[in-house]
Amino acid sequence: MTLPKNGWSKQEVVAAMTEMRGSDARWQDGRTFGMVYDAGPEAHEVVEAAAMLFLHDNALNTKAFPSLAKIQSDVVGIANGLLHAPEGAAGFMTSGGTESILMAVKAARERGRAERGITAPEMVVPISAHAAFHKAAYYFGLEIHTVPVREDYRADVDAMAAAINANTVLVVGSAPQYPQGVVDPIGELAALAAAAGANFHTDACMGGFVLPFMEMLGYELPLWDFRVEGVTSISADLHKLGYAPKGASLILHRSKELRRYQTFVFDGWLGGFYASPAMQGTRPALPMATAWAILHHLGEDGYKRLTATAVDTRKRMVDGIRAIDGVTVVGEPEAQLVAMCAAPGWEDRVDIFAVGDALQQRGWFHDRQLPPESLHSTVSAGNAPALDQYLADLRTCVADVAGIRVDDRSTSYATLE
Repeated sequence: MTLPKNGWSKQEVVAAMTEMRGSDARWQDGRTFGMVYDAGPEAHEVVEAAAMLFLHDNALNTKAFPSLAKIQSDVVGIANGLLHAPEGAAGFMTSGGTESILMAVKAARERGRAERGITAPEMVVPISAHAAFHKAAYYFGLEIHTVPVREDYRADVDAMAAAINANTVLVVGSAPQYPQGVVDPIGELAALAAAAGANFHTDACMGGFVLPFMEMLGYELPLWDFRVEGVTSISADLHKLGYAPKGASLILHRSKELRRYQTFVFDGWLGGFYASPAMQGTRPALPMATAWAILHHLGEDGYKRLTATAVDTRKRMVDGIRAIDGVTVVGEPEAQLVAMCAAPGWEDRVDIFAVGDALQQRGWFHDRQLPPESLHSTVSAGNAPALDQYLADLRTCVADVAGIRVDDRSTSYATLE
């Protein structure tokens, strides 16, 4: 591909890009269990209108765009309320869960250095913690201790305690964790971190806009948010079950004092004072604006409705999977996440990756993961209308691939060429 000598018309550009999308995952039909979460056509109209208003603006300097300062403040305030943050809590919007996690790790490193004189920082995470914590350790020079989980896939508190030492600046738990959708014992883990003088981060990228509304709907859940005294920061993704377009996430801190360890400040160049709250310098306004728009459009009632639909769909999915000979669900998911694997005793007859390939040929998209070998689903309200067809196709695919094993055992959740 080279730059065209003569510019294309709008019609030519749109036609070419529409053709490129022909093989993309069909999230609009409820056939994609992850990556895009659909709140319906009315919500689309609202966020698309907001996107056009802020398409070209830049949140690098909110003195130039004070509307974006208010948008960020409002979104952080709403999230602090949902997550029971104390007075004085503070945060920033980011481009996604990975950036939020990076900033939580960076803040923990800086606090450990400033308050405890730690020059060789370490963090302790369960093996179920998101890969972004390993990315952060690589970027920011922390040693990371990965601890096995219990049989129920939750973090092992005793094993985590044994891994904490004098250089520990961060302990991590998830609500829920991504692979199997269970909530770690946040209260016990946060107490370990507090006793060590370390930060504790709840990764609620998946659950931050699900669990609060599940509680409002009457579900009994373990405490995981700022009601747990030792929790110092929380990540929550607006572009997952907050139903905002990509990429919008939040990193929230218990206090402004803790938040300041996240921010980079510099004035040793010819351009004057420079400060940035996260990895980006220039920050697109569009995701921030659309997040504000969807929060205000849906409101508490809308989120309760969508959460009820998502959780009910997850329950129906789990029951439907378990009713099919040869496949089952890994663990006991608590929110909107499901991992499907070959049922015990069926491993020689059912290759779950072959099942996934057969489903993809019918237009259903899952991520592969291991261990154990499984197909991952993040269920949202947009999957509800298609679930019966999915379960019918799943039953057919399991039967069709019986005894077939695919050569490709890769589990790619990446952008690589």
